[in-house]
Amino acid sequence: MSDLATCRAVVFAGLPATELQLPCGDRLVVAQHGAHVLSWMAAGRERLYLSPKSIMDGQAAIRGGIPVCFPQFNMRGELPKHGFARHLPWTVSPARLGAEAVHLVLSLNDSAATRQWWPQAFEARLMVELQPGALQVELAVRNTDTKPLDFTGALHTYLAVSDVAQARLLGLGGRAEWDAVTDRHGTASPELRFVGEFDRVYCAAPQGYELQDGPHALSIEQDMDWAHTVVWNPGAARCAALSDMPADGWQYMLCVEAAQVYEPIRIEPGDFWQGAQRLSLC
Repeated sequence: MSDLATCRAVVFAGLPATELQLPCGDRLVVAQHGAHVLSWMAAGRERLYLSPKSIMDGQAAIRGGIPVCFPQFNMRGELPKHGFARHLPWTVSPARLGAEAVHLVLSLNDSAATRQWWPQAFEARLMVELQPGALQVELAVRNTDTKPLDFTGALHTYLAVSDVAQARLLGLGGRAEWDAVTDRHGTASPELRFVGEFDRVYCAAPQGYELQDGPHALSIEQDMDWAHTVVWNPGAARCAALSDMPADGWQYMLCVEAAQVYEPIRIEPGDFWQGAQRLSLC
């Protein structure tokens, strides 16, 4: 067995992708389409949820994994839902391999395809770092235009859980909370539990969070450059209406997203912004 990580081009469900593997066996698969993280195997277990009914045609957004929502969060603007970055092919740079870590960078620049939606020059990069038991995903955006760049977005991470009804998310207690299902503002409980549809936006907590899933636990941290944390599960009724999700898919996933929801991030001409989310086994 090699003492270095490996990198190889693969085809995943018909999509061109890059597979990264560490000597310990941890593995990551990233699609060129949308710079979409499709799979993260750590300690012999899949840590991300990818819908088996997701449309893998190289055009539609992929349901599950880690979608890159840029330059718009949800429908909060005139662009397609969650922006256009998850619908387009990104350019893959050669990976940097080591014994304990591997780094992969994918990039997206403004083009005729992006300008049909957004008259803005930019460069976006997704930087992925895989270490034993840990994954960091970082979005960086550079303004290559002569005018300011404003955007919202998210790293829309779908985490795999054994049973969402038994899962608990800790670390958001006392943070400002907006419940998008009931349109109510309040303060988060120290422990979040999930019964029915759950769609809430929180002011991000600098100390990070812990997702407890039976005997498994995952630490979730995000740079405070992302102002918000979104926690989402569609619940049974909403999930049944999603054509790219199995009816019971809601039971096996929970989205915990590093996000910018309300006020846009502004980048001045020639400047850049970056924000990361880190996942690690407890």
